[in-house]
Amino acid sequence: MAGQRKYVQNKRAEAKARTREKIVQAAMYLHRTIGPRGTTISAIAERAGVQRLTVYRHFPDESAIFQACTSRWTDDHPMPDPAAWQDIDPGPPRIRAALAKLYAYYDRSEQMLAAAARDEPDVPAIQEPMTRGRAAIADMVDGLLEGWQPRPGDAETLHHAAKFRTWQSLNEDGLDDAAKISLVVDKWLSG
Repeated sequence: MAGQRKYVQNKRAEAKARTREKIVQAAMYLHRTIGPRGTTISAIAERAGVQRLTVYRHFPDESAIFQACTSRWTDDHPMPDPAAWQDIDPGPPRIRAALAKLYAYYDRSEQMLAAAARDEPDVPAIQEPMTRGRAAIADMVDGLLEGWQPRPGDAETLHHAAKFRTWQSLNEDGLDDAAKISLVVDKWLSG
């Protein structure tokens, strides 16, 4: 009997985990496509194929859903690791390598980042994760400045170039990532 009860509990736990995953995936999809501001519990439930009450059983409030969604998103879409360019000479060569990784990340994450940035002022649950993301980018840029003697203003220029909104603006102007990096390194930093 004890063995059967454990089996039933395992199956129940697996079903609960699958349902939770469907809810998180639905929330991520909606956050990416319509934005966090437009994502409702009802829409998440409908997308996940569950009842609203089921969503609330897994997540007591919207903040908990946002936390789970943000955690999953950052796990599935990690920001570039500065270790990838630490062995490259400081200055323009390292900056090119770092911006290539960062801009590729922006390219892969554009829809979600744009929706989150647009809705951030209206959705308190995403303000802290967005602030953390910007701080991580700023730390990344500060690391790029180590061992390099930038001209006055270059540090600010590099911080600006590393922002998602700057990448997005250059993207809207029709520049591919190679052209964006060339503009930053060859014109803004070396010009």
